[in-house]
Amino acid sequence: MVVLTRGRNKESPPLKPGQQQQSPGASPRGGRGRPPHSPGRQVPGGARAMRKGGGGRRGARGDPQRPCREGPAAEGLRDVLGRGPLRLLRGCRDRLGVFVDDRKASIVKADSKIWLTFLLAAFAGVLHWCHITTLFENDRHFSHLSTLEREMAFRTEMGLYYSYFKIIIEAPSFWNGVWAIMNDRLTEYPLVINTLQRFNLYPEVVLASWYRIYTAVMDFLGVPTKMCWTVNRGKGLSPVESCEGLGDPASFYVAMIFLLNGLMMSLFFIYGTYLSGSRLGGLVTVACFFFNHGECTRVMWTPPLRESFSYPFLVLQMLLLTYILRIPNINTGSLIALCVSNIFFMLPWQFAQFVLLTQIASLFAVCIMGYIDSCKLQKILAAHMVALVVCFILMFGNSMLLTSYYAASLVVIWGILELSPKVLKSSRREVYVWVIEGCAWLFGTVTLKSLTSLAFGIADDAHIGNILKSKFIGYKDFDTLMYTCAAEFDFMEKETPVRYTKTLLLPVVLVVLGVIIKRAIKHLMWSLSQASQCEREERFNQGELVYHALQLLAYSVLAILIMRLKLFLTPHLCVMASLVCSKQLFGWLFCKIQPKTLVFAILALMAIEGSANLQTQWNIMGEFSNLPQEELLEWIKVNTRQDAVFAGAMPTMASVKLSTLRPIVNHPHYEDAGLRPGCSMPEIWDVEDPANSGRVPLCTLMSKDSRPYFFTVFENSNYRVLKIPRE
Repeated sequence: MVVLTRGRNKESPPLKPGQQQQSPGASPRGGRGRPPHSPGRQVPGGARAMRKGGGGRRGARGDPQRPCREGPAAEGLRDVLGRGPLRLLRGCRDRLGVFVDDRKASIVKADSKIWLTFLLAAFAGVLHWCHITTLFENDRHFSHLSTLEREMAFRTEMGLYYSYFKIIIEAPSFWNGVWAIMNDRLTEYPLVINTLQRFNLYPEVVLASWYRIYTAVMDFLGVPTKMCWTVNRGKGLSPVESCEGLGDPASFYVAMIFLLNGLMMSLFFIYGTYLSGSRLGGLVTVACFFFNHGECTRVMWTPPLRESFSYPFLVLQMLLLTYILRIPNINTGSLIALCVSNIFFMLPWQFAQFVLLTQIASLFAVCIMGYIDSCKLQKILAAHMVALVVCFILMFGNSMLLTSYYAASLVVIWGILELSPKVLKSSRREVYVWVIEGCAWLFGTVTLKSLTSLAFGIADDAHIGNILKSKFIGYKDFDTLMYTCAAEFDFMEKETPVRYTKTLLLPVVLVVLGVIIKRAIKHLMWSLSQASQCEREERFNQGELVYHALQLLAYSVLAILIMRLKLFLTPHLCVMASLVCSKQLFGWLFCKIQPKTLVFAILALMAIEGSANLQTQWNIMGEFSNLPQEELLEWIKVNTRQDAVFAGAMPTMASVKLSTLRPIVNHPHYEDAGLRPGCSMPEIWDVEDPANSGRVPLCTLMSKDSRPYFFTVFENSNYRVLKIPRE
């Protein structure tokens, strides 16, 4: 019999005549059941080796001359072999049973850990869903608004996006609705446009199909989907009908958005857990997100924006990418999952391509420094290329995808990986090779993007480059001023880093980033030496951490230039904060202090300011009301023909199209070159028309006396409708 001890084997006395030999690992008290075994490696004779530090397996100290496999169990095996094949089969069966039991115990233990992780992730998701739902309801009292008021609450481009959801669900059939938005005559009158090509509307198509299926099934089962009542608004206002439940289109729409963003928080917990190697890391990520919630997302204030649908899939994509960077060999399933997540990230949002540009640039830098091989990077690039082509097809040939910096960069990096070994014929350990490849990527990407845009005659994304120029050299034109006059497109506020510091998010991440940079520099110095490849890998072979550090720097630059892009920086800071629990980075510290003690101390300090931030959000109470616009929309419905065409301020036009379904000539979606010069802001238009700068704007003259070119047909405290007289 072999009894498990700490690191040594002990021999049992020889068997008495007629006594049955116990299987290895059986209970010494003679019971039938075997005690559960902790996972470990099997060694010959049934003994289990226990490793501590760098020590190897050790034999029995009581008999150092005898090899480990020459214990009583081995003697029993020889006895079985000598007594016939039946005993041999029984012995093999017993040993196989022990092996299976050990594996079962290991699998059950692993499964219990996985299920615990998923359970905690689900709890985090439900918590975030409740949080953003409550904030949205508190801000607008959405459940008690009328249908018209709910539509007005979706201002600017939010109303434009929601209008296509409304068109599909009100059409005679789903496919009639899809055909209507693919042959849209209302949005840019008199043009007929395919809005699926122009406006990233697949989220509305999917949600409209779900809504139609949901209501059809509930109607078939006879289950009510909404409850309606009359709301008395007081102050001389007419009562309105308000409906609550998933059968109400607006309620269904925002509920699905909030559900998706609840799942996003579950992904963040799994992401932080996997990156740090500890569930404490997932806890840190989720806690940091909540403590800095106002800096992380605005889904609770603006649900229909494209980022609300798109960003959760970026979190999934980066989690998959982390897994791919960490494993030695990529399997096909991982690449397919990465490709699909890329598609779901790009389809809903026109800005996604710029984020993915920073990602592949960071990956290219990681490859240049030798943390991942070029073969793995090429497989990742292939997944990106396939996703880009699929999105191009699904968006009916949206030219902005193929003429983007992202597409150009994919092609250039692929070419560098293919040609560099043949042209330079030098080891990647040479610094000048890194410089040449980096410059080739930058020059090649800009050149190829310019050539493709020129070849296809595309200028729809030219304003992006102009905005970047305005940040560095003070360039101004109508487009850049239209963007930068809005606070979200200005430079990052000076208070933002202060808020990060108060919750300790920034200090913790700076410590983590400093450790990664320090170890990466040591690795680079080592790799530039003449050490062998094996020795270099043993120094610091954690390419996924270097990638996350580079990605953080890229997000920081974007957020500093354009404040709206804090959406990417702040959540990534929360993910990086999880690495404070990483044994790879802070194992030396955990030898002196328990990881749980350190983590909970940090979270306690974070909670001081974090809880105050949450309380500030919970204290926001309001109720949506816009009586002047309500009067305008009701007047348009009653007093104008269905084919009456409207033009005006872009936010107002979105509401006119959504609530009255009248044709409009301009709208808030700003990604088309043909629409941008048509907007009227006098102080900005002076840049385009300096000869008339300082003169009284036409709109001001029209507000005083619109005759003879127009005459006023409606007017209230905020709005005036001017009609062109017929000749």
